[in-house]
Amino acid sequence: MELELVFEKSILVLVVFVITLLIAMYSTLAERKVAGFMQSRYGPDRAGPAGILQPLADGGKFFFKEEIIPAGAHKVLFIAGPTIAIITSLISSAVIPWGQELEIGGRTVSLQVADINVGLLYMFGVVALGVYGVMIGGWASNNKFSLMGTVRAASQSISYEVGMGLSIIALLMVTGSLSLKEIVSQQEGFVNWNIWVQPLGFLIFLVCAFAECNRVPFDLPECETEIVGGYNVEYSSMKLAFYMFAEYINMFVASALMATLYFGGYNFPFMGYLLNDVGLSQNWITIIGVFVFFAKILAFIFFFMWIRWTVPRFRYDQLMNLGWKILIPLAIANIVLTGIVIVVKDTYF
Repeated sequence: MELELVFEKSILVLVVFVITLLIAMYSTLAERKVAGFMQSRYGPDRAGPAGILQPLADGGKFFFKEEIIPAGAHKVLFIAGPTIAIITSLISSAVIPWGQELEIGGRTVSLQVADINVGLLYMFGVVALGVYGVMIGGWASNNKFSLMGTVRAASQSISYEVGMGLSIIALLMVTGSLSLKEIVSQQEGFVNWNIWVQPLGFLIFLVCAFAECNRVPFDLPECETEIVGGYNVEYSSMKLAFYMFAEYINMFVASALMATLYFGGYNFPFMGYLLNDVGLSQNWITIIGVFVFFAKILAFIFFFMWIRWTVPRFRYDQLMNLGWKILIPLAIANIVLTGIVIVVKDTYF
């Protein structure tokens, strides 16, 4: 039984790994297509039908490009930087529940790699480690512009992780659990989604997610107009590709986390009706739930791209002011308000 369980989990890890990489690859194509649509021009359309093979062409280009390590760089840490960035982005999805359970060959297969009771803390811990990939890579490059991008990334990550953590505290007061599976199970149906009880917490989390993923308008660590590319300016070939992949994987994971925490995860309207009244099997409900979950994720990814090609980049002082003077006080006020509502509800209702 133990060997069978290990085999099941290994297959699930492989499937999640492949899907994550595929979504990251084709997010690059989707972003260029979205940019082209918003700017009234065509995106990539030469590599395959409608440019569908463009990510493969880009991957081959990165793989075969000349790899350069600056003479003054710390070679071990120069290599470690992008390695840490890509590894932390990949392992962060281990605790996300992608769906309910499937019955296959008389066995119940869970669509979650690791169901731990502190899954949310695990996510925050891994995300916090990801900034070390940026810091180490920028410092090891022995380039002042890289170092400037590293300092920006570190200060930005610290300030916005505080706001993100405080926004989650209010959600935990409502759900009473750190387990992502338990949080999703509490949102069955549509009216029970956490977005209805924590709209301000979601808005704060969304803004902080943009900053954590270094997405416009918070992409100051790699601001070309000021620091010539930022922390990754000395990187080329697959090391640069790892940093780019890490950004898109983080965007995918952030979208999955927001869908899990606030939009019901794999839950969808009329799930109970389809199961109990229509008579659909649990396997079909699970499969539909997985597709619904990925539809929510893709909607968030599109929103990330939409904002990038709509909102201009902030100044750095505006970035820090927003984090420390607006988002953190709002998150604290949200915690206080949530506590008052919970006390009143438990006392009078």
